[in-house]
Amino acid sequence: MSWENLPDVVLSNERVELRRVRVTDRAEFERVVYDEEIWRYFVSRIETPADLDLFLEGAIKDTLTGVRNVFAIIDRDSGRIVGSSAYGNLAKADRRLEIGWSWVATAMRGTGVNRAAKLALLDHAFDVLECERVEFKTDVLNTVARKGLAGLGAHEEGVLRSFNYMPGGRRRDVVYYSILRDEWPALRKERFAALAHDTGA
Repeated sequence: MSWENLPDVVLSNERVELRRVRVTDRAEFERVVYDEEIWRYFVSRIETPADLDLFLEGAIKDTLTGVRNVFAIIDRDSGRIVGSSAYGNLAKADRRLEIGWSWVATAMRGTGVNRAAKLALLDHAFDVLECERVEFKTDVLNTVARKGLAGLGAHEEGVLRSFNYMPGGRRRDVVYYSILRDEWPALRKERFAALAHDTGA
């Protein structure tokens, strides 16, 4: 699988499977998306059925046009969709991308699902796409996400002030993190030892 095949890629390990978002996923997403806690630090929110329709349309369009590659996160124990994540800011020539737009159902927080999804995405980015850099960003106020990124071993690079608008008009500052190719083998061994390495297609 290459950069050109990203829309068709399926990633998996012992805990999760990630594959592109489909129109037929609507009912599955509807089970878990209407929780305001999920969207506290998101630029866009899913609060109504119309919002969910826009999310699905945008995810599918972005994936098919190569703007982002938006995945549904499936918990392999239950077979249910429990969240979403994406590759974005795709820069093939520079072997760089961002992992973001990530969320999981509130009931799945602290279960290891989000960590397993990050592992699948990082493995594919470094092992298959041969990325030199994978980056992440989050709201400086999102202490849970910042703690999670630090737990992955991502390096905090700095704050970009007044980055964009949030719902309600607040201008948010974002903090960037990254993992580099030469850092990944040691981080994978140290931070993800309990999870399997099976990245499937």
